[in-house]
Amino acid sequence: MQQKEAAGAEDIVIVGAGIAGLAVALGLHRKGVRSLVLESSPSLRASGFAFTTWKNAFRALDVLGVGDKIRKQHLQAQALRVISSSTGEIAQELDLTVQGKRGPHEIRCVRRDLLLQALEEELPRGTIRYSSKIVSIEEDGNVKVLQLADGSVLRAKVLIGCEGINSVVAKWLGLAKPSYSGRSATRGLAHYPDGHGFEPKFLQFIGHGFRSGMLPCNETDIYWFFTWAPSENGQSSMAMSTCPQLHVLYDNGVDESAAKMKQFVLSNLRAGKVPAEALAVIERSEMSDVLAAPLRFRPPLSLVTASISKGNVCVAGDALHPMTPELGQGGCSALEDGVVLARCLGEAVLGEGARVGTEKERIESGLREYAGIRRWRSIELIATAYVVGFVQQSHNEIISFLRDKFLSGVLARRLMKMADYDCGTL
Repeated sequence: MQQKEAAGAEDIVIVGAGIAGLAVALGLHRKGVRSLVLESSPSLRASGFAFTTWKNAFRALDVLGVGDKIRKQHLQAQALRVISSSTGEIAQELDLTVQGKRGPHEIRCVRRDLLLQALEEELPRGTIRYSSKIVSIEEDGNVKVLQLADGSVLRAKVLIGCEGINSVVAKWLGLAKPSYSGRSATRGLAHYPDGHGFEPKFLQFIGHGFRSGMLPCNETDIYWFFTWAPSENGQSSMAMSTCPQLHVLYDNGVDESAAKMKQFVLSNLRAGKVPAEALAVIERSEMSDVLAAPLRFRPPLSLVTASISKGNVCVAGDALHPMTPELGQGGCSALEDGVVLARCLGEAVLGEGARVGTEKERIESGLREYAGIRRWRSIELIATAYVVGFVQQSHNEIISFLRDKFLSGVLARRLMKMADYDCGTL
């Protein structure tokens, strides 16, 4: 294929227009530093429907200047109620507006499409280049030469990988391949045009071999999720007698049949003691609104010595720290990454503060500083999420007893603690 090489070199190229990529670009823009975002899709992608947005994420959104816009579009959750799927009893209930070490907590279920739109609208026109998929990275001195799928070539003085769990940039840096957690998840969005009438509470159902939950985004939309551990033949470890066709979900692709996936979720929830109103939310979801995927994470110990940055290249978001969803911190930590990286890189480019040396030296130093800040935060989030998920979903009798009687409160408070984090300002 004939190569079409762009003239000159872009100063900063960000790969991926997801949460992390747009947060980095907007943070740099706020500091007066230009960047180019390459997105493989022809438009903004809103897969995943919604995500739990904790106080740490709103601190980052406020720094980026879009926090109040997101607040106006979404309800604030007032309480977290954890219910045992085995007994139907409330295992724990927490006030989600209590005072933390850094002020009152704030939790909202934010629609992914609205967040991405809010970030995109604040960027200068032309910042995002769509239908631009990177297939390989080469070096020409200090410049990174990016080979794109359409045959074109782009040169970058700084390269930031934010293109998710299958990141080409993370692979170039030599980061460990993400591991399968042994669990899978399906997510959906139920729409009520005339209003759903649900209280702004975060409901979680744990144990009995699965973890499920739901939380209103606004007055008309309710986001729900369901995670489970398939057996070796691809089937759920429970509810097989009520849904024997589930092997299709793994033999032919987990999201091949949304109808079967919905039936799978409902069968498992009905096998546990889940209230009828929760089942009704999933039943109401449109077929096209149901997705499923195996849950993967980057082994936390691999990040202890990993090259999060190398020279003028680094990664952020899921390209850095893919994790299981039990803490609801995947999107939140991506926003943290965006602010920290924009601050460190922006100061390096502008020569602010105590930054000394050539621009190349300042940039490499700034990226190393970012990597140092995010390394242990990423390790802690990944490890904690995995352990919490293991305990919450287990149907081992001893673990289930301890969880229902003692551990649910510990786990719920751990969620709050991990969200009581401040990524700083730009």
